[in-house]
Amino acid sequence: MKFGIFYELSVPRPFSRANEWLTYHNALEQCRVADEVGFDHVWAVEHHFLEEYSHCPAPEVFLTAVAAQTQRIRVGHGAVVCVPEMNNPIRVAERAAALDIISNGRLELGTARSSTWTELGGFCADPDDTKKTWDEFCRVIPQMWTDDDFGWEGARFEMPARNVIPKPFQEPHPPMWVTVTTPGTELDAAARGLGCLGVSAAPFAEQERRTKEYYRRVANCDPVGSFVNDQVHTLNFLYCHEDYRQAAALGLPMVGAFSMSNAHLYFTREAYPTRAYQTLGNAGAALRSRGTPNGSAPADDPSVAKGLPEGVGIGDPDHLVRTIRKWEDVGVTGINFLLNAMEMIPQEQVLDSLRLFATEVIPQFQTPDERAARVQAPTSVPDVSSPDASEPSTMSAGTSR
Repeated sequence: MKFGIFYELSVPRPFSRANEWLTYHNALEQCRVADEVGFDHVWAVEHHFLEEYSHCPAPEVFLTAVAAQTQRIRVGHGAVVCVPEMNNPIRVAERAAALDIISNGRLELGTARSSTWTELGGFCADPDDTKKTWDEFCRVIPQMWTDDDFGWEGARFEMPARNVIPKPFQEPHPPMWVTVTTPGTELDAAARGLGCLGVSAAPFAEQERRTKEYYRRVANCDPVGSFVNDQVHTLNFLYCHEDYRQAAALGLPMVGAFSMSNAHLYFTREAYPTRAYQTLGNAGAALRSRGTPNGSAPADDPSVAKGLPEGVGIGDPDHLVRTIRKWEDVGVTGINFLLNAMEMIPQEQVLDSLRLFATEVIPQFQTPDERAARVQAPTSVPDVSSPDASEPSTMSAGTSR
């Protein structure tokens, strides 16, 4: 089981430049602590125009800062929007390769096709084209990384033969993923040999059904890259405290506030589903059912006494171990956590939660050798003084369960 942290970089109203600065710098401090205590990944979204919910339009900048301030933790796009009005695939390949070099081979590249009318409309993009353009991006980017003379004539993108440089540090290239919000996208990921990076809620039974079908299909896929990445990650919240009720009292308002903000942005499709953006189905129902309204939730609140929503990563260490075992049982290989969605928890308490989780929970999912490996930087750098130093010695992880 891999553990990551996931950033939307929310900035609640009232907006100010100071509040945006604080959100970014708090997140960087959290990443440094996560690196020190043994988390595996940092992921950052790409969103545009989504006031309060996400002020993260340039994840490559944020992730470069993370890479410069950490040693071991992997940095992931969660994900690059594969819509040509927002990103040219050549520029995606170039920026990603540069980040992989700067991080000494720690990049994971997630791909997506955007999820909101606010963003697509803001860039004057046709929502009915996004799946086709996403597919083309997924096919051309790994070839740009590995081929010295690459040209393409496709339905949505074309370029004359060129050598796209630099090449990534990892050989043959970084692992690739697809962010999964709508049910069925995990099957698109499986068909292309891409990792399944879940970014929406699903009950255990629903997750198990979808995960089993993903594994069945990815075993017989035609990968778009040089290897198959058959990992399944899910998104969750994290607040770990020695006392279950105190954890719930702080964690439940965070879940509720984030879910309410999310609903305002994403559920237009529930009222007006289209051919390209259909209903979220059970995943949407699960997300709408989570959490409590924004505000305080004292420890004696009835919602706390009834317990937390199914599968949420909030509670004392023993509760979290039991919860993560259930995710493990349904086939999930990694969990990525929102640490302070909507910036509702004081920074020191967020860091205390990270450290407690790393001390008490993560070791329950590791062998002693794995625990030792997590506190060492796994990447290597080439000996540039050697005449044979033209290629780095690191290899990307063509991951498997």
